[in-house]
Amino acid sequence: MPTAIASASASSAELVLHPRNLTGESPVWHAGEQALYWVDIPAGTLHRWRAGDGQHTSWRADQRLACIARQADGGWLGAMEDGVYRLSLQADQRLEMTPYMGVSHTRPGMRFNDGRCDRQGRFWVGSMLDDGGPAAPVGVLYRLTAPGGAPRLDVFEQGMLTPNGLAFSPDGRTLYLSDSHPDRQRVWAFDYDPDDGTPGGRRLFIEKLPGGRPDGAAVDVDGCYWICGNDAGLIHRYTPDGRLDRSLSVPVAKPSMCAFGGPDMDTLFVTSIRPAGAGPLALDGALFALRPGVQGIEEPAYAP
Repeated sequence: MPTAIASASASSAELVLHPRNLTGESPVWHAGEQALYWVDIPAGTLHRWRAGDGQHTSWRADQRLACIARQADGGWLGAMEDGVYRLSLQADQRLEMTPYMGVSHTRPGMRFNDGRCDRQGRFWVGSMLDDGGPAAPVGVLYRLTAPGGAPRLDVFEQGMLTPNGLAFSPDGRTLYLSDSHPDRQRVWAFDYDPDDGTPGGRRLFIEKLPGGRPDGAAVDVDGCYWICGNDAGLIHRYTPDGRLDRSLSVPVAKPSMCAFGGPDMDTLFVTSIRPAGAGPLALDGALFALRPGVQGIEEPAYAP
């Protein structure tokens, strides 16, 4: 049975659900359903947890599913191994995949990784070598749009190892991007033109986290950047000027991405990774909730 959220303070993480995700990622709050969606990348699974009754449902795709975004006209967009697909949730727990935009990766053995929409609904997503161990600078940051109804995938950053940590400031004028590979461990900020969706003025935002590697991220209403410290069991909050504000802990080593949700958008949900060899009682791969005392911003739907 799913575990409902217990009362949580800013210093304590509560277990929401323990689906034993291998790589839980891309949590997205759906305000209309009062539900959290997220993926398990290697399992190719899309999960949903409903806040009202605690019901957990999952759907399985035919490829690894890296990240998702709501579509403005309903349904989901999913970035996978060989492209971006429209996803339809079937009654038999299948995730029906309709090709939307293919990708020509820079080399074999790659897939998409972290992604999200900007405030105007353009979809941004990074690619990486699926075996993330080698320091191969083949990752690319893409922007997906559909001018005139025809989808196109534009390249903006190249030479990345493991692009991650995508987020946008509340006014949409700053784009954040991390590289979570052990050989990089940096976060950058870009000036972002919300009118034409173009980043520029790249600058170093965080040289290295005080604990863990920079993984998935979220932004709150104050414009602060929340980033998971993978390998350290920490979630860090940085002010817009790059100052560390606080660090909150979760009871697993590998938090992977965070997202605000809940009726008042004041719950910070955190997905996690379950490493090989994790014991049967280990919480690795679970979904957690924190109440940090600030509100987040609902993620925009893809609106090309």
